[in-house]
Amino acid sequence: MKVLVTGSAGHLGEALVRTLQEMKYEVAGIDILPSPFTTHTGSITDRDFVKQCMTGVNVVLHTATLHKPHVATHTPQQFVDTNITGTLNLLQEAVAAGVHSFVFTSTTSTFGDALVPPAGAPAAWITEEVTPVPKNIYGVTKTAAENLCQLYFRNFGLPVIILRTSRFFPEEDDNRKMRSIYSDINLKLNEFLYRRVEIEDVVSAHLAAMQQAKAIGFGTYIISATTPFTPADGWDLRVHAREVVKRLVPECVDLYEQRGWQLFPSIDRVYVNERARNELGWQPKYDFKYMLQHIKATNDLRSPLAIQIGVKGYHPEKFTDGPFPVLE
Repeated sequence: MKVLVTGSAGHLGEALVRTLQEMKYEVAGIDILPSPFTTHTGSITDRDFVKQCMTGVNVVLHTATLHKPHVATHTPQQFVDTNITGTLNLLQEAVAAGVHSFVFTSTTSTFGDALVPPAGAPAAWITEEVTPVPKNIYGVTKTAAENLCQLYFRNFGLPVIILRTSRFFPEEDDNRKMRSIYSDINLKLNEFLYRRVEIEDVVSAHLAAMQQAKAIGFGTYIISATTPFTPADGWDLRVHAREVVKRLVPECVDLYEQRGWQLFPSIDRVYVNERARNELGWQPKYDFKYMLQHIKATNDLRSPLAIQIGVKGYHPEKFTDGPFPVLE
């Protein structure tokens, strides 16, 4: 079986190529940047190039994208070209090549303003039933690409799975205030409660999706660490999140006290991965409880795969204030 991975020089693309090669799949990698994991250097915005890369391909794992960190450095047209036109090119050529599974890596950023509950409301319980309300060009173009995926399933019968992944980037947080209050490992560990996922689990979700795509036909799934919370915790999470976490995961107290770490006082949304676990048979490993033990054993938040890949960055240049510029 031949698998085409787009964005093969990126964090997730490299992780997928590494894993698939270890599993003895034939793998082709597309990226605009050359890398040890890229077999075809070029842009998905070039349909002729995409067509050449699709020869003999059975499965497409489409991770290539312009991300949120590019919003301040790239034009809206560049986002449209890469995220929409690039996806369209891949879908068209996948149909022409008879591809039997297409997995599109989307993002929980598509939910946008739907993630922020009004004052006095409980934390937002984010499932696939929540209607996206994109708040920037990144979210708009990823939502449009999702719609294209659904169109190509409906009109051409291409089996497509959309994975809306939560945060898994290794860079420091882009929020200056959060960086000033919490150490990087403290901040990321807190996020495993409600809005972060480990890249090893993201890879396993893609593997599950490519296996299940033909049977499912079309589906959209949230890929995030399994939360310890339930909807009944929603009100308390907005005002007493620390107490909720200590009640549900009391084993965190000693580690946090030893390290001088802090839990977040308030949590405004919770990503729910239940549908992905039930329908894809996905079994994520790295949740908040697991991470507590992992840090005790390794003094590191990262999985072995995340350590292998390291930090790539989103831009060739360095910025003085944060990992990338942020539009206020």
